[in-house]
Amino acid sequence: MARQSPASARPPCRLYLITPPQIPDLDAFAGQLEAALDAGDVAALQVRIKPADEAAVRDAVQQLLPIARARDVAVLLNDRPDLARALGCDGVHIGQEDAPLAEARRILGPDAMIGVTCHADRDLAWDAAEGGADYVAFGAFHPTATKATTHRPELDLLTTWQETVEVPCVAIGGITVDNAAALARAGADFVAVSAGVWSYPEGPAAAVSRFTAVLAGASEEI
Repeated sequence: MARQSPASARPPCRLYLITPPQIPDLDAFAGQLEAALDAGDVAALQVRIKPADEAAVRDAVQQLLPIARARDVAVLLNDRPDLARALGCDGVHIGQEDAPLAEARRILGPDAMIGVTCHADRDLAWDAAEGGADYVAFGAFHPTATKATTHRPELDLLTTWQETVEVPCVAIGGITVDNAAALARAGADFVAVSAGVWSYPEGPAAAVSRFTAVLAGASEEI
């Protein structure tokens, strides 16, 4: 998920997929995930189970990780660097109230991917970048039912970050096929999506296909 080139020639914005907070039927969801990943371009999958029952998290990672790996999709675990390491994930996504970045890096090692939630705060993002984060996440850009949010950044935060910092940025929060293009044009390297894919009326595979087309089109306009 690293940024490969400067802003003047940056690669297209890509989809960063997040699981639903609850997966009642893991076998059925695994089939949906396979179809979704086969339908378009997905950079990463974050396994985010809330509330975080460890047994449910383990079961989810053990079943979903091979599906993603077979398609060259990175797998990150939400919140738990210790469990991410134990389960062989590619990395972890941590919030401001989770394990400190330095602790996550100590647990996971230098090659793991670590992303940090920074809400609407460029200073938090700068600290994360300076501390060795592989990406920073800004949001929620739009209202979302996936989690409670109080921060609502402006699009120009993405633009400023893209123009001044090499560490990639992820836009998150209420992202759909209808509003993703504006985030990509503003400077997001990735858009993180959960309900916008899993609750898409035509199904997750159709959503991923549509996101792929929308993000590719937005990148051509930059």
